[in-house]
Amino acid sequence: MKKEMSFKLAIIPMAVLVAVMGVTVIILEQGPHIPLIVGTCVAAIIAWRAGYTWKEIEEAMYKGIRLALPAILIIILIGLTIGSWIGGGVVATMIYYGLKIITPSMFLVSITVICAIVSLAIGSSWSTMGTVGVAGMGIGLSMGIPAPMIAGAVISGSYFGDKMSPLSDTTNLASGLAGTDLFVHIRHMLYTTIPGLAIALAVYWYLGKDFGKAGVDVTDISQTIKVLGENFVISPFLLAIPLVVILLVAKKVPAIPALIAGIALGFAAQVFVQDGSLAGAVTALQSGYEIKTGNDMVDELFNRGGLDSMMYTVSMAMVAMAFGGILENTGMLHAIVNQILKLAKTSGSMVASTVVSCFATNATCSEQYISIVVPSRMYSKVYREKGLHPKNLSRALEDGGTLTSVFFPWNTCGVFIFGALGVHAFDYAPYAVFNFAVPILSIIYALTGFTITKLSETERRALNNGDDSTVSAS
Repeated sequence: MKKEMSFKLAIIPMAVLVAVMGVTVIILEQGPHIPLIVGTCVAAIIAWRAGYTWKEIEEAMYKGIRLALPAILIIILIGLTIGSWIGGGVVATMIYYGLKIITPSMFLVSITVICAIVSLAIGSSWSTMGTVGVAGMGIGLSMGIPAPMIAGAVISGSYFGDKMSPLSDTTNLASGLAGTDLFVHIRHMLYTTIPGLAIALAVYWYLGKDFGKAGVDVTDISQTIKVLGENFVISPFLLAIPLVVILLVAKKVPAIPALIAGIALGFAAQVFVQDGSLAGAVTALQSGYEIKTGNDMVDELFNRGGLDSMMYTVSMAMVAMAFGGILENTGMLHAIVNQILKLAKTSGSMVASTVVSCFATNATCSEQYISIVVPSRMYSKVYREKGLHPKNLSRALEDGGTLTSVFFPWNTCGVFIFGALGVHAFDYAPYAVFNFAVPILSIIYALTGFTITKLSETERRALNNGDDSTVSAS
């Protein structure tokens, strides 16, 4: 017979995971997979002792993994996109013209704005980082700007666009789970995202001044441009490939077929524009593009991509979601959140607790989807009981869940960024200004009551009568 999960039991898998993760990742400098497997085993044992059968525990893991399948497909396609766009000369062309146009002093600001626009158009931070972000790394490194700074600016811009785009999966997920109209949710996020972006741009402008004063080694830039010109056919027409993807998504073509179109065009460009072999183009898709130019920076940047490069992230997502699936479907997370709710007495502390809970879920469950799904289910009813408009919940889910996922090297987002940009989460974290400024602003707003919206009497009556259409549209 199943017994109700107590807080003391529920916290054990979390505590074990944090301890093992700390030793393995920080001290031993190994990957996060094994700690997550250990945590999953401990969670399974706790669930079994609480009366769950192995079949139920197994199904709980499957439920978690199924939730990650859309993200896993995107991860795979991003690997193929990087391989085909590098092989097709798309990334080289973007870097080539970027080096000619963008100045070092304004680079961090420029790449943030560019990534924000692209991500806003296509609704995907990962797609933006895996394409425009890769090119941005090449441009910035050629200007002598440290990789962590570049990655932080790329991440900030990409996540701003992702949060504010009606095409984003996390934006739709947060609004849908909270019971808020999509555009009501986006408008309510403006209060935290616009100041957050302004803070980030101000920081990047300040940091960029140093590179402007110190100057930049023109020889390095000229050498990079020369190497790119010698090894790739550079043409402005190749920029049409990412433009096609952006236009397709803007026309509401789903992300998967839009990315497939981009992959096919990149593949064709490698064969017909770069005069590569068919076998080489297939290899770029499978194991990544390979090149030896004699320029260490160019070689490091361009030897990447392909399906194989994303298998580390795919396996990470599956293990993380198996762990999260047990915690959610056996009542462990419910028990933990109930304990938190005892401390949240006011409306402001409730919203602040939501942001912190999302952050903690990212740290322990290692997956941003769980950090949105689980708190939404746990807090939704309580928000209504306290008379808080659901758009407060949807904004808190994104501020605390979507944005903070990048700060943990064992989270699927941190793993993906390391694979795409080649920078460790602990290195770029201080420079991902937007991603930590927004959660801080969100907590300040919650504790001061600024922009925290209450339900009107009409909306309360509508909810009591089971009609949430009035509330979701306001």
